[in-house]
Formats: sequence, structure tokens, C-alpha cells
Amino acid sequence: MQTTLAECLRQAQARGLARVDAQILLLHSLQRPLHDRAWLLAHDCDTLTPEQAAAWQDALKRRLQGEPVAYITGCKDFFGLTLAVDARVLDPRPDTETLVEWALACLPESEPETRSPRILDLGTGSGAVALALQHARPDTAVWAVDASEDALAVARTNAARLQLGVQFITSNWLNAVDVQHTGRFDLIVSNPPYVAEGDPHLAALKHEPLQALSSGPDGLDDIRQIIAQAPACLAPGGWLLLEHGWDQADAVQALLREAGLVQVQSRRDLGGIERCTAASMPK
Repeated sequence: MQTTLAECLRQAQARGLARVDAQILLLHSLQRPLHDRAWLLAHDCDTLTPEQAAAWQDALKRRLQGEPVAYITGCKDFFGLTLAVDARVLDPRPDTETLVEWALACLPESEPETRSPRILDLGTGSGAVALALQHARPDTAVWAVDASEDALAVARTNAARLQLGVQFITSNWLNAVDVQHTGRFDLIVSNPPYVAEGDPHLAALKHEPLQALSSGPDGLDDIRQIIAQAPACLAPGGWLLLEHGWDQADAVQALLREAGLVQVQSRRDLGGIERCTAASMPK
């Protein structure tokens, strides 16, 4: 017996799948635009072909096993851009848009006869943050860093498809960044790994690259390295912005002050949690 679209969605929700996830995966299985959820409502009595039904069952199984929707569909929307995403990179989170919004607020305006503002995105992954900044501020010069060649391959593909001129560097944080070549940066931004080793939440993230999630016993190893290296790469008055865990704002603020940075402050994400912390170089 053929199954209707409405029955597919009911079955998915009965098995614990969020309605929006079920809708996106059903659209993907039907090879429809993923934003077209209204189409599903208008066609809820339509039935699936055998090929569509097989694709739907495969997508449903993968999601119920914890695989992110973005990996199943191969794409994710972030700050108005549609990015190619797969298991080589972290699934971009909506809360990271807080980091982008704050970064844009910290950037100086371009002025005639002066250089373009320089931005560095550390641990770029899919390129989400770097590409969002370049798209929003085409007058800036943006570099994106990752230690993973696999991740940079994804980011470069996204940059080419979106026709955004981000430049890429293979580096473990700032180790291979040559400021004599790039110049000092007006903004360094990063969504680094910040989950503590052994955190029980890691089990639910088993499909995503561990090196992009976990960072030492307290989750702060990579943030410590970035904060230690950043002052040598920041222009006077330049900003360092970091995303971090829900309970790490105080610790990150202390590390920034110890590094000699000023105007130390944190900002809350969509859920009201202090998710990002920033500081600037003295002028």
C-alpha cells in the first residue's frame, strides 16, 4: 500500500522526530526545495513512489540514529547563505549567528584611501562564519584558517559556489599565519572546540568530527592557545571574538584580561546564554 505524505510525517513524529526535521527530510526525499514546507501541507494526500519511499526510509533511519539533518540533505542555511555541509565539518548552529552579528558590529567602516578592514576566522570548518562576514561586508579582506585539509576542501567549495573571495590558510590556529604577509587583523573571530573531554553530551554528537568539538579536560585548551597567540596578530584597537560553552564566559573573560586585552565583555545567544566573549587590543 502506498503511503501519503501526511502519513510519513505522522509516523516520523510518532518515532520521536521533530516535525521540522521530518518535513525537511521528506522534502529532500521528494527532491523538492527544502524551504517548501507549505507545499507539503497542500499535497498531504499525495503518495510516494517506491523510489521516494526508499529515500524517505533511509533518511528517517539516519536521523533517528542521530545523524544531523544537514549531513543527510548535504546543506545548511546560515546567516542567509546556503552552505554545503558533510561529516568533514561541524554542522553550523543558529547560535553561532550571534558571533557573526557581533563581529559585524565590531568592524570599522571602510574609508576612502584607507586599507580594507582585515578579518581572520579561526577553525573555519564549512566556512560559515568567514563567508557570512565576507557576504555582509564585501569591502573587507577575509582569511579563513583550519588545521583540517578536509574541512578546507568543504569551505573552498562553498566559497567558489557563492563567489566569495575568502582566502584560506592551513594552520593549527595562528601557528602558520604570517602577519608580515597578511597584515595585522582588525578582527579575529573563532568558534573553536570548547566541550570538555568526557562530557556526556558528546555521545549525541558522534556523527560530527570530534576534533571540532572537544578541547581538553575543561574544554578550554584551544581557547587558551588562541588567546595566547592573538595579540601578536591584532591591530591596535582590533577585536578578538570567541564562541564558547554555556558556563565558560567567566573563565574566558579572565584569560582575555590576563593576555592584556581590554573592553572585555560577553554576549548572550538566542537562548539567553552567555555564548560569546570578546576583547580588544589596546590602541
